[in-house]
Amino acid sequence: MENYLQISPYVYDCKVCPTRCDGISKMHYAFENDANFSEGYEQKLINYINLSTNYSATKTTQKGYPDVEVKDKNGKVFYIEVKVQQRTFMSVERIIPESGLKPSETVALNLSDLIRYFELEDKGKLVIFIFWVILNRPCILKQEKMQYYYRLVSELKPIYEEQKDKRRFRRKSGEGDIVDGKHKGVTVNYHFSLNELKLWNNEL
Repeated sequence: MENYLQISPYVYDCKVCPTRCDGISKMHYAFENDANFSEGYEQKLINYINLSTNYSATKTTQKGYPDVEVKDKNGKVFYIEVKVQQRTFMSVERIIPESGLKPSETVALNLSDLIRYFELEDKGKLVIFIFWVILNRPCILKQEKMQYYYRLVSELKPIYEEQKDKRRFRRKSGEGDIVDGKHKGVTVNYHFSLNELKLWNNEL
């Protein structure tokens, strides 16, 4: 898991994009579909770790922990939370201009997850990576199908402490958020820039 590359600062002006993304929210957030889709990438990552590295990986069973548990040959453990980003936050410059973020560079994480992982690192002494799978952003991906970015939670914490609510946004609930009478869709996200992450230079 050591094959990481720091990305170069990336700035893209969406205002001059000839194939601008659709920034219109349809207010339909298919929680179950998104969850199932993400689980597919979790399994791809688990398979890659087990077949191509000296680590062993399994789906986490402990409630509230990140998606994937990874062990080295000595039994030392770290965790990976997998986030698949298919949609771009096209209105980020208008809605949270204080963030200084552009749509193409913006990735999101459930704020409650982020806070919980801070606490797990502090109290449980866990090592946690956030692993973003980026899809459907031609301005970033160019000819590639997808790219993978990562960061340790401990490395994201200083950004959170510096930016505070400048990166926080609560969206309205929409169709698909309610599953079996319970609100399961994420409505409060915290946002980071791809320039604050590192590129993982491997294929799953």
